[in-house]
Amino acid sequence: MQDTLRRILTARVYDVAEETPLDPLERLSGRLSRPVLLKREDLQPVFSFKIRGAYNRIAQLTQAELARGVICASAGNHAQGVALAAARRGAAATIVMPTTTPGIKVAAVRALGGQVVLHGDGFDDAYAHARSLEAETGATFIHPFDDPDVIAGQGTVGLEIARQHADPIEAVFLPIGGGGLAAGVAAILRFLRPETKIIGVEPVDAPTMKTAIAAGEVVSLNEVGLFADGVAVRRAGDLTFRLCRDLLDEIVLVDTDAICAAVKDIFDDTRAIAEPAGALALGGLKAWAADHPGAGSLVAINSGANVNFDRLRHVAERAELGEGAEALLAVTMKDDRDDYRRFLDSLDGRSVTEFNYRWSGDGVAQIFVGVALRGGQDERLDLVQALRAGGYDVEDMSDNETAKLHVRYMVGGRTVGLPHERILRFQFPERPGAFLRFLNSLQPEWALTLFHYRNHGDDVGRVLAGISAPPQDQARFDAALAALGYPYVEETDNPACRLFLDGA
Repeated sequence: MQDTLRRILTARVYDVAEETPLDPLERLSGRLSRPVLLKREDLQPVFSFKIRGAYNRIAQLTQAELARGVICASAGNHAQGVALAAARRGAAATIVMPTTTPGIKVAAVRALGGQVVLHGDGFDDAYAHARSLEAETGATFIHPFDDPDVIAGQGTVGLEIARQHADPIEAVFLPIGGGGLAAGVAAILRFLRPETKIIGVEPVDAPTMKTAIAAGEVVSLNEVGLFADGVAVRRAGDLTFRLCRDLLDEIVLVDTDAICAAVKDIFDDTRAIAEPAGALALGGLKAWAADHPGAGSLVAINSGANVNFDRLRHVAERAELGEGAEALLAVTMKDDRDDYRRFLDSLDGRSVTEFNYRWSGDGVAQIFVGVALRGGQDERLDLVQALRAGGYDVEDMSDNETAKLHVRYMVGGRTVGLPHERILRFQFPERPGAFLRFLNSLQPEWALTLFHYRNHGDDVGRVLAGISAPPQDQARFDAALAALGYPYVEETDNPACRLFLDGA
């Protein structure tokens, strides 16, 4: 701890990094009835806090080490931070990036002077290759988080927060991926503001640090969600784990909808667009504040703004759900026009945001409907209860990931006569040949009964697929899925699929 504090207090970051503002979020403060402030690391030269740690680490290198260059593995913000920091110190930078990295990120690194090496389908492959090149070339590897000088550079964010807000702070919320930012900021704030709660925030589908702390040791998750790709880390660092375990008061988990709602909150107050990982801490702040009413000031760090423009469509769709401003409902009713009118009347003046239906011919209709809300989750629960009391068979789909990613765009009736169909939700790498590899994994006697893909501007595409394989082939089918290697979730019994896509 003492060494970490010394390194933070003597960190060299301001040759290239900016002291970013701590901005009040007036609209959100009014809604929460307490001061909320946002530390604007999205305003750094590379639009992310990562420049701090990268530069501080590279600034410690000798002239001989600088002459041999630096190397890192990254598909995002760390890559840009290392490229810029190396350029400022006169060192060559080799950045190993997965082949699935979007072109906009590759171009950004090259524009900053980095030599890009594309290798492997994911970060683990790129990391291994970078380590191999390190051994071959003698270049210095710049770790994205598990390095004392990187941690110290990130810790200067906490120094600025303490200096910029002299009044008491009830809690500071820190996004966690590998833990470098959280460890550094927690260390300095625990020293300077011992009364302030220090709370980490992770996505619910990437709880790397929370899982490690619960286990009492660093563990590797089998897979992590990639929506907040800036914090999609399967294994925390050894040093960052020890610091976070000892210094954090708690870790809050938030889902995709909450992150999207936080992106919207930041835009509403600042007109800035945060990347999902950048808005993560604010999503955690809102969730924590809902459970801890009070008047104390709360601070969240906006860690970055490197977001692909194509992703904003998905963010906008999910933000309303994250705010509790929309309910998604599956309703079974009589296939009758008058009954539709009665159903709409029963919504009591609420606006319909979408209405999906196709004639089924059996006298019964399955309706997928979106309803605008004014009172959040409580109103949604009241609405569902009122509709059921009115005789409607209602299934609440507002928290159903498959319904929100796929089924709402696919409603068009069901197909009968598809025995043994299984419905699976995949993550395909966004690269040529991914779909062909999937098709080649299927035996000729296995029918592809359904396929839905949407591009969210991410490194992976979300796919919903139906496959019909006979019972005697199920073991072989499962083995083929394992060999394919694409992460998947079985959705055959998901009510969204059962109501709208069931082929039995």
